[in-house]
Amino acid sequence: MKRILLAVALSLSSILTALAAPPATFTEAKIVAKQKVYLDQASSSMGDLYCGCKWTWVGKSGGRIDAGSCGLKARKQEKREQRTEWEHIVPAWTFGHQRQCWQNGGREHCVKDDPVFQSMEADLFNLYPSVGEVNGDRSNFNYGMASGIAPQYGQCKTKVDFDQRVAEPRNEVKGLVARTTFYMFDRYNLNMSRQQQQLLMAWDKQFPVTPWELERNKRITAIMGHANPFVTGQRSWASGYKPSGDGVVSALPPRAVKTLPAEPKVISSSSAGAIVGNKNSHIYHLPTGCPSYAKVSSKNRISFGSESEATAAGYRKAGNCR
Repeated sequence: MKRILLAVALSLSSILTALAAPPATFTEAKIVAKQKVYLDQASSSMGDLYCGCKWTWVGKSGGRIDAGSCGLKARKQEKREQRTEWEHIVPAWTFGHQRQCWQNGGREHCVKDDPVFQSMEADLFNLYPSVGEVNGDRSNFNYGMASGIAPQYGQCKTKVDFDQRVAEPRNEVKGLVARTTFYMFDRYNLNMSRQQQQLLMAWDKQFPVTPWELERNKRITAIMGHANPFVTGQRSWASGYKPSGDGVVSALPPRAVKTLPAEPKVISSSSAGAIVGNKNSHIYHLPTGCPSYAKVSSKNRISFGSESEATAAGYRKAGNCR
């Protein structure tokens, strides 16, 4: 009986993973993160990423910081200090600069034309609510030791060294940011400096996985369809580590095309039931279970006969499909 129950549980887990629908855009990711990952964290003892502040949710994905809960004081920007912002633990600037799209036209071009960048920008493992001013001050700085820097945000323990262009997060999240950084560089085949590797490997060992980090990983895994292997212990970063590139996808068909392909047909009212693709975002929508199916403008629509045909053309399923 135990073996049968275990088999059923494993089968159910596989089904849930297969049905996981990662968010397709950064905007969508923030909403999903609020609703399914950090829904009960606004008043938790862990608090926001950098200062451990509690907050109240505002709107679809925003928040209002409770400065009194963490002894927070603004350095310069009082309005930004009062709100939560979604921090990319590995900055978009960092992973964007390793993509050709950024060289061709910056972040806007990457968002529009590069499916790998789109995945990185919307990756839930890399997102965390943080105090707006600290998020802004951190900018695109690497993590490092801000030795000799006096407290800048009241009792908030995160420090930013503007001269050395490094940010040192509070001890409570150093392990989390290290393992998240390992995940991003591994999954998306990014290059990390030796100095940054050495620092993060030290933090990984000094600050082991916490119960909340495990729970966070579990929640995100249910949405993304895969875990952070550096949290689960399936992988370990060491000097000379070679990234797997599991998350690198191509916008081009995997097989060579010897003849010019036929122009994709535009979806019309008579083509109900076809899979709709958006030529701008390279996202596709199913006729059932995808709220945005009918919202793709006619000039951007193309149709596919199957999901495999869509993915072969470099498209991926919309994150809001149920």
